[in-house]
Amino acid sequence: MKMERYIRQVMIPEFGEEGQEKLFKAKVLVVGAGGVGSSAISYLAAAGVGEIGIADGDVVEEHNLQRQIIHAGKIGMNKAESAKLFVENLNPDVKAVAYPFDITASNIMGILERYDVVVLCPDNLATRYIVNDACMLTGKPFVHSAIGSFEGEIMTVTRSPCYRCVFPEAPEYGSREIAGVMGFTAGFFGCIQAAETIKLIAGLQTLGGKYLRIDLSSMEFVTVDLRSNPKCPVCSGKLKGVYPENYGKGCRVIRFE
Repeated sequence: MKMERYIRQVMIPEFGEEGQEKLFKAKVLVVGAGGVGSSAISYLAAAGVGEIGIADGDVVEEHNLQRQIIHAGKIGMNKAESAKLFVENLNPDVKAVAYPFDITASNIMGILERYDVVVLCPDNLATRYIVNDACMLTGKPFVHSAIGSFEGEIMTVTRSPCYRCVFPEAPEYGSREIAGVMGFTAGFFGCIQAAETIKLIAGLQTLGGKYLRIDLSSMEFVTVDLRSNPKCPVCSGKLKGVYPENYGKGCRVIRFE
C-alpha cells in the first residue's frame, strides 16, 4: 500500500503512520448500506481500512439516491454488491466483502467473528438488538446511529452500558418504517460513525459511555453520560446467546440460554 494516498491524515501527530498501519490491518463490518451506511462506507474506504464487510439484503431504488450516494447508476442492484463495487473503485487498497442478505439472529455470529468493529446503520430495530447482543457477547465494539428528518443519534459501545441499557425494548411499530429524512442528515451521521470507527481502531478517544443527539435544524448538540442498567439481560451476563425468539415484538429477551 502506498502511504502517499493517506499523507494528509498521517500528518496528524496523534494519528500518524502508526494509526494508518492500524487501519490497514483492521476489518470493519458495516450493517446497512443505505443513507448513513453510504457515507460511513465512503470515508472508511477512503481512509484505508483494510477490509470492509457490507451486509444488506435490499436493492437500490430510485428514491434511495437522494441520500444513498454510493449507489448512483445501479438501480435494481443489491446494495451490498453495489457498495462493494464502489469501494473497489474508490480505493484498490481496501478489500470489500459483500453479504447480500439481511443480518439475522441465525447468521450474525458466523459473520461477526472475522471483524474488529461493527458500524450499525440498518433500517429496522430488530437488527440493532441482534448486533448489540452479538457484539456484547463476543466483546466486539460497535458504533450505532439512527436518523430521521433533520436529527439523529450516535452511540459508541465498547462495553457496558450497551444499547439495551438505553433502550430495553423496541417501540411498538413496524420493522421497516418509512419516514422522511434529509439527505445531508444521513451523510452527516455516517461521517460521525466513520470518525468514531477510525478513532476506535487508532486508539483515540471516542464517545464510549455517552449518547450524542444532534438536531441539524437548530444545530443543537446534546451529550448524555450513560449508566449501565442493572436489569439489562446482556450486561448482567444472563443472556448466553443470540436467539431468534428475542427479536420479535418489542425485541424483549424471553430466552436467555
